[in-house]
Amino acid sequence: MFFYLSKIIWFFAGPTNFLVALGVIGACLLFTRWKRLGRAVVTAATLGLLVIGFSPASKLLARPLENRFPQQQLEDARPVDGIIVLGGAIGFGRGQVAFNEAASRMSSAIDLAKKHPKARLVFTGGDATLIDNDAQTEANAAAAFFLTAGIEADRIVLESRSRNTRENAVFTRQLVGPKAGERWLLVTSAFHMPRAIGCFRAVGFAPDAFPVDYRTDGDLRDFVLPFRHMFNGMQLADLAVKEWIGLIVYRLAGYTPELLPGPAPSH
Repeated sequence: MFFYLSKIIWFFAGPTNFLVALGVIGACLLFTRWKRLGRAVVTAATLGLLVIGFSPASKLLARPLENRFPQQQLEDARPVDGIIVLGGAIGFGRGQVAFNEAASRMSSAIDLAKKHPKARLVFTGGDATLIDNDAQTEANAAAAFFLTAGIEADRIVLESRSRNTRENAVFTRQLVGPKAGERWLLVTSAFHMPRAIGCFRAVGFAPDAFPVDYRTDGDLRDFVLPFRHMFNGMQLADLAVKEWIGLIVYRLAGYTPELLPGPAPSH
């Protein structure tokens, strides 16, 4: 039930969808006796879309999420026992597999696997759609991609049941059974890393964060008018707001041990 409610609620809670719906309501009011209210609503919706589309607002929402964990380098020579890459980078359409903006999750996982040839490569991700997708899962597509990239089949571990980040953590821990003293890396988009790490810690699995797929610049460029195309700003605003809402909901549900998980304290 949590899965279905989260998908439906998020569709209406995303800032872009909310502002578009608000604009439609305002436009409808223009044909009633509440024309004045309609004009105000349409104006507010239009200004809201312009703000999230062209201003630094969306990057400022995403920056705290992406800055929460330090960026790591492939040159880290410490031995790695396993690499976990979260789904979300693979889509399906007309029977074909396509990578989206989060494709660096996959390419970074390949690079790490080649850098650490003894590490298991775990992909976790099933079918997160509300409508049946003919049993296509990201895990199946990921396996084919890893094999094509030269990763040995006996190193690849697939978890294909999970539909959200909570299930990624629960099912992956059950599948790989991490042992004390092992070092695991968790690969996902930087804006998603706090919630992902929190979910894994909550089930007793503490991998090291390896954030990728940065959407902000991390410098002064984030504070100027950053977007040439309005869609880019709206997309980032939707991603950032989704993560902040997700962090709150997951904390209230007990899926993460703290509101904004960060690096584990050094001992």
